[in-house]
Amino acid sequence: MPVVHGDIAGLKASQVHQLNRLYRRRVLPAQIISPELARAMVEASVELGRQVGLLLDRRGAVTHVIAGSAQRVFLPELGRHRAGRGRFRGLRLLHVHLDAAPLDRDDLTDLALLRLDLVGVIRIDERGLPADLQYATVRPMRSGESGDPWILDGPTDIHGLSEDFLRLIQAVEGEFAAKTAAQDVHDERDRAILVGLTEGDVPSAERSMAELVRLADTAGLNVIDTVLQRRHRADPRTLIGRGKLDDVMLRSMVLDANLIVFDRELSPSQGRVIGDATELKVLDRTQLILDIFAQHARSRDGRLQVELAQMRYLLPRLSALQTSLSRLTGGIGGRGPGETKLEVRGRRVRDRITRLERQLKALGRQRAVRRRKRQRARMPTASIVGYTNAGKSTLLNALTHSKVRAEDRLFATLDPTSRRLRFPRDREVIITDTVGFIERLPGDLMKAFRATLEELEHSDLMLHVLDASSEHAEQQLAVVEATLRNMGLGEVPTVLVLNKADVADPEALAELVRGLGGVAVSSLRGAGLAELETIIERALWSEGFAVVPAYENGG
Repeated sequence: MPVVHGDIAGLKASQVHQLNRLYRRRVLPAQIISPELARAMVEASVELGRQVGLLLDRRGAVTHVIAGSAQRVFLPELGRHRAGRGRFRGLRLLHVHLDAAPLDRDDLTDLALLRLDLVGVIRIDERGLPADLQYATVRPMRSGESGDPWILDGPTDIHGLSEDFLRLIQAVEGEFAAKTAAQDVHDERDRAILVGLTEGDVPSAERSMAELVRLADTAGLNVIDTVLQRRHRADPRTLIGRGKLDDVMLRSMVLDANLIVFDRELSPSQGRVIGDATELKVLDRTQLILDIFAQHARSRDGRLQVELAQMRYLLPRLSALQTSLSRLTGGIGGRGPGETKLEVRGRRVRDRITRLERQLKALGRQRAVRRRKRQRARMPTASIVGYTNAGKSTLLNALTHSKVRAEDRLFATLDPTSRRLRFPRDREVIITDTVGFIERLPGDLMKAFRATLEELEHSDLMLHVLDASSEHAEQQLAVVEATLRNMGLGEVPTVLVLNKADVADPEALAELVRGLGGVAVSSLRGAGLAELETIIERALWSEGFAVVPAYENGG
């Protein structure tokens, strides 16, 4: 037997029976609502002093009768969507507003998030009769398109409704189906919305968002939209505020996204709250970078270091899991419950961290042995450092005539690679290409990669590669400088290499050379490499010659 959904506490048996009788009502398939049904709903709502809502299917039959509060109706669990991407649920929501208010934000959010065919509100006139109907349908949107994902219509007199409901819904659903069909059916990548937050410094936030887009592309995501929220300060629960989070949820539904990536590191509680609210996969910047490193790690060192960083990131977030994971394990009498699943997982993660640290220390000792052999052979070393995608691997290939993997992607090179550079006067130097830096590089990742980056501490020279074609070159330079200082490497002799000179703006390049010093090169074209080799040779073998950071002495 049909039941009345919602809050029926305090209702008389006659009032519940009055609501049950609404299940017997029907409208024609082409009608949004009939005047008779609207009047029956208004009479019941006035009698109860509460909003009354109905869900109708496309045949015009009532599937759910809902008793709400004086302010709104709360929809019951509706189950899974109808099969097929781009299709709606096949239900419309109609309810009564006692205060003659129009459709509110809650109504429109239900429309979009639940994929309803239509949501409409019946308003009451001064005689207590249905006056008019305002309704809304979802609007198909494209990536990057602004505005609300719905179309409002009305208010229209209840007796003057002429809209053919079936034709309207078929047209809207057809637009969604066409949009879905236009997507690459062979693209199985996660469809992601990127979300950023600025607390005042808009250019910096926009630069960071552009970098997040590249990170997402490197990680193999299909970026379908970006959202930048401006706030005085971050919301402690949702980072961007509940209202903006609702907007992101709406856009995710309309654009068929299944993943949200935040440009900030989320706290464990924020990740849980956002995940529960959106019911989508949620990543932050740190997780995205860790995922990229995990994809690109090839050596044993690299794989262990990435796993260690992932374990350290996971450990404090275990506490955000549901306490329903707890179980009894051998409690007897008054000893109480045993170890919970959460505690077991935490212990296993800590044990794994200990084992990884032990293995990395052993590998570090092996590297130290190899390093001592090079030192005994009096073989000087130079390390290539710089922002990610500055062209470090390409420079290594150009100098040493190697074929190290080099791509126009962030963190394409992860595992350090060493090659020999031979000079005309029977001299050699070991040049090592290291992992690139990035703004807000995860601290756990830096700790894990400390063993690999310790090679920098023993370098005789560092080649700081800067992408001269980037409009953010000076900001990237500052990020790398700060990272090196934090690692205690600010005193290592350094040569500034202004790479990609062939594609840089000539005036901007000249300004960089005047302001920062260094040598301009094109690793792809070979321009400036001879001059760079001369500088490296002088720095390592000329008596009394010392290279100091060019950006400290102006060149």
